[in-house]
Amino acid sequence: MNNWKMLTLVGQDKPGIVAKITMALYDVGAKLGEASMMRLGGNFTIMLMLKSELSIDELKESIDVVCKSMKLNSSFQDIEANLHQHEIPDARITVYGADRSGIVAKATSHLLEAGFNIMDLESDVAGSEEEPIYIMHIEGVAADGIEALEKAIDKIKSDEVNVDMTPIDVMIG
Repeated sequence: MNNWKMLTLVGQDKPGIVAKITMALYDVGAKLGEASMMRLGGNFTIMLMLKSELSIDELKESIDVVCKSMKLNSSFQDIEANLHQHEIPDARITVYGADRSGIVAKATSHLLEAGFNIMDLESDVAGSEEEPIYIMHIEGVAADGIEALEKAIDKIKSDEVNVDMTPIDVMIG
């Protein structure tokens, strides 16, 4: 039996969220897998794979005290783990531009057309309220090659944003 679950959690950022949630899961024997935990605005988010014999209801109950005390919203769902089956990214792209609607949609659409499989995307808003700057860091696999990716980057640049692309060589050394 699979027994892998995904915990999705969000709440106002405050100290102790990671320690208290992971300790509650440890206390009921859950094995933690891959995770993405980060602050977004004033919120903290968790996406966490875990393996447990417990049902979703039992897992929810195991973190309920922490969630209530810290005002966190959580959900669990059954998933297929597929661990150790990841492609290795071969390109990193950074996009900077005046914050406006469509930056993410247009940039990622151009990358998709070039055969780029996005494996990780992080974004941030910098600058000031009067002059906000949108920043994206993207890693992925250029299935159709770096040359196709470079053509997509030229299209992204035509949307009046700065774009840098760095090939990733994971076999250094």
